[in-house]
Amino acid sequence: MSPAQQPPQRPGGPKDADSGPSGLMDLLGVAAVLLEADGRIDMWSPQAEQLFGYTGSEAVGQYAALLLLQPEHRDAAIMLFAEVMETGRGWAGAFPVRHKDGSTRMVEFRNMRLTDNIGDHYALGLATDRTTLRQVERGVALSTRLVTQAPIGLAILDTDLRYVVVNPALASMHGVAEAEHVGRRFGEILPGAPFQDAETAMRRVLETGVPVVDRQVVGRTRADPEGDHAWAVSLYRLEDQHANVLGVANVVVDVTDRYQAARRADRAQQRLRLVADGSARIGTTLEVERTAQELADVVVPGLADMVSVDLLDSVLQTGRTDVGEGPPLFRALAVKTAYPTDAAQAIVPPGRLTTYHADHPAAYCVRTRKPHLITHLDSGDHTRIATDPEAASLLARAGVHTDIAVPLIAREQVIGVMGLARARNPVPFDEDDLALACELASTAALSIDNAVLHHHIRSAAETLQRSLLPQLSPRHPGLEVAARYRPAQAFSEVGGDWYDVIPLEGDRTALTVGDVMGSGIPAATAMGRLRTATSTLADLDLGPARILTHLDKITSGLDPYIATCVYAIYDPHHARLQVASAGHLPPVLIRAGGPPELLDLPTGTPLGVGGVPFETTTFDLRPGDQLVLYTDGLVETRSDPIDERLDDLLRLLTGPDHSTEETCDRLLQQLRHPAGHDDVALLIARAQPQPDARGTEP
Repeated sequence: MSPAQQPPQRPGGPKDADSGPSGLMDLLGVAAVLLEADGRIDMWSPQAEQLFGYTGSEAVGQYAALLLLQPEHRDAAIMLFAEVMETGRGWAGAFPVRHKDGSTRMVEFRNMRLTDNIGDHYALGLATDRTTLRQVERGVALSTRLVTQAPIGLAILDTDLRYVVVNPALASMHGVAEAEHVGRRFGEILPGAPFQDAETAMRRVLETGVPVVDRQVVGRTRADPEGDHAWAVSLYRLEDQHANVLGVANVVVDVTDRYQAARRADRAQQRLRLVADGSARIGTTLEVERTAQELADVVVPGLADMVSVDLLDSVLQTGRTDVGEGPPLFRALAVKTAYPTDAAQAIVPPGRLTTYHADHPAAYCVRTRKPHLITHLDSGDHTRIATDPEAASLLARAGVHTDIAVPLIAREQVIGVMGLARARNPVPFDEDDLALACELASTAALSIDNAVLHHHIRSAAETLQRSLLPQLSPRHPGLEVAARYRPAQAFSEVGGDWYDVIPLEGDRTALTVGDVMGSGIPAATAMGRLRTATSTLADLDLGPARILTHLDKITSGLDPYIATCVYAIYDPHHARLQVASAGHLPPVLIRAGGPPELLDLPTGTPLGVGGVPFETTTFDLRPGDQLVLYTDGLVETRSDPIDERLDDLLRLLTGPDHSTEETCDRLLQQLRHPAGHDDVALLIARAQPQPDARGTEP
């Protein structure tokens, strides 16, 4: 008897199945067919159409044996069908089936009897292509052997980072049996700081789907708790065919030998790397403290166990190196130690002002413009490098045994000093270390001096910006008004935002917020010119759209600047608000007792683009209603979608009623990015009841 003629075998028993949806079922293309007791097809699934070739209209109502079987196979199939319907016992196996195209295919079946609520019997057949099934079975078997026999570490973790599968090689690396892995989290098997980054990377791979390849992890496991080992770890996300995330695969290769060889080579090239590292990492911003900290981060622990960076206070305050007659006054900018140590308490903390005695290495550097090297500190010598006897005692107890002080020289002026020391590292500083410290200090000094210069320019821009903003009048007919301006904290972004509240005839008030697209003193100047022009145009009693049209022409003459702006006029006698926008973010309107909403305005183009008309939109603004105008610095960040940030703004404006002053402070506190990469101008106006002729509110 040929395989195609052999009757299907009975199953040994029911198989357990996952309770959730399975991509495997879709991969197999399982077809479902429901037969009536006389063998006619009652229901026909889309998968059945794909497997057998017949559409539902062609199959339903037909006798299954006549439609799907060759004549020589019908008797055996009818006998099996009758037995299932008579006994209720399921039937499983492979059976040759005739496809619509005339070919005969082996199909894997699972058949069972179903009974409805009135006792009528039906037969349910589940079928899939046998070749596909065998391919899947072979794939599973091959995958199992690949995992168990691979010489590299392999593991699969679920979306909660619990181990699902671990092969013997990885279990041996961890020193934990395979069975003890299953169900336990990654952090339970590999606790400690060295593996936290790997766990973070796993979560990132799960979230983004971006694989990680050959990431080096160094640490200790139970397999060798006394020695560091290194592993090259690769991670990739596992998904089913519907892109449902199943977990993360972890491939681990022990590269300890390679790691140790690299460490030996790295020590030989350390000085060259430090110089290159300093060039890349020092001076990434124009922030004085951050640049000093970048210098500290480069030299510790690569060159020293501890470092301090001090700047002459006169440089920070005036930009000049005038130290006067007395000892120079230093301001500490950065401190770093390679490990926790009491010696840190002996170093002047960042932000503190101090003077050093005449024999101190820092004072020597300022006085002579030369570096100072102490290769060995004997007992009692620590007073030479300390600010006072107590600090000297702390340095001595910490084991500080060698010291370097290097002047920070920029544009031929000493602007500060870097101090280095070693304690845990037993090797004393030598001339090579001194030369390296001087090179790093030279790189940092110019960056710090540039940052100081920018600090003074930025302060001037901020001062100019604030001087150009209005002082709000305490009285605005029919309005309670509050406004805030916050300059950018970032290094070069002060200057372009403004707000204004302008009284008009008939108790009306003009409200405007704008943002010049630029920064620094030129942007602040352009802003001042636009604000002055806005105030002047407001006196002409023009509508918002015509005001913006005139401002557009004025801005065109401020090349290369353009600006966004919202201009509104509130009339308390008619409870009417007229608004026009020039490319600005939409204002928020909060109806009394209602939810906040973004005003649907024609956006318009920014001022200075020219040639595009502006439109005025009119709204009711009744007592208790609020209008919120703001610039993009309040809501925009460099990582979040603007729609989400606008939703956050609306969420913060929802809820209990607050004064306009309180609302301003709350929005700035909870919305503004801590780094403050942009200016913020914020203006909130609440409509108030109008007094009657007797001076009382209705």
